[in-house]
Amino acid sequence: MPGPIGPVIPEAQRPSPGDVSFDLDNALAAVLSLRAKVPDDAFTAPTLGTERQGHGVLIRGDGLVLTIGYLITEAESVWLVGGDGKARAGHVVGYDQESGFGLVQALDLPDLPVLELGDSGRLRKGDAVILAGHGGRGQAVSAGVASRHEFAGYWEYVLDEAIFTAPPHPFWGGAALIGGDGKLLGIGSLLVQQAPPDEAPFEGNMVVPIDLLKPILDDLLNFGRTTKAPRPWLGMYTAEADGNLVVAGLADGGPAELGDVRLDDCVLAVDGEPVAGLVAMFRAVWALGDAGVEVPLTVLRDGDTMEIRVRSADRSDFFKSPRLH
Repeated sequence: MPGPIGPVIPEAQRPSPGDVSFDLDNALAAVLSLRAKVPDDAFTAPTLGTERQGHGVLIRGDGLVLTIGYLITEAESVWLVGGDGKARAGHVVGYDQESGFGLVQALDLPDLPVLELGDSGRLRKGDAVILAGHGGRGQAVSAGVASRHEFAGYWEYVLDEAIFTAPPHPFWGGAALIGGDGKLLGIGSLLVQQAPPDEAPFEGNMVVPIDLLKPILDDLLNFGRTTKAPRPWLGMYTAEADGNLVVAGLADGGPAELGDVRLDDCVLAVDGEPVAGLVAMFRAVWALGDAGVEVPLTVLRDGDTMEIRVRSADRSDFFKSPRLH
């Protein structure tokens, strides 16, 4: 199995050991290549594929690896490769739908460096950081914090204060965000083109802050998910277009499809309250209660206003459970 994956970073964009106060090569060695195989009949297979690859970060000496959850959701097998070139089997420990984090346990404990968890709350716009994939300096980007603001994803996902870095890493999934102290400050999630309010537009990466992991780590280790009640999920992929909230996709067999929501419906209100923007819509749905609650939607369809009641669900109930080892 090959080691580094993804395009090599131009030398001018790579970090240099002389620019940091910590052992750069030692820190980069904690970033592993991750490959996951998902069954063809998995719920997420049509959208995320069955062969997934990215990165993971060794955060404990016992082989615990942190990655981005979409890489390992419903995975039947996971393989990890470190800088020593050795492929190691791993198994999914758990993932958290709210933050987007995923955990993998390496079955053959690697004798590799560990990245200590840092304090992402201290990051400010303009701070120098490194976004690193597996493969040493050739897979690391010397970057800066371009912005910190709220982020909403069409798959019913919100981060209160995501981290945005630039220039972008071309192979970002599961990459390690390393701060000036050599500690782990986040995990790479997306490539984005952003135009934040009152800020210049930029292309970069959205990174999930590491501080979101700390309160849920014990739950993920012990139960594979958090113990708090799951949020209501609609399976309704919504896009913002010209000031409208347009249904652009529906999960097969999901609550919205079963409730007769249709493509191109425009969502006007949740439980009678008008919503403007994805964040407002998602928060209005989640405020109604836990997964299973009925969600009243007002939609515009072919010029007519309609009231639809959707019985929400727990998104995890649609996923295949991780195989036990």
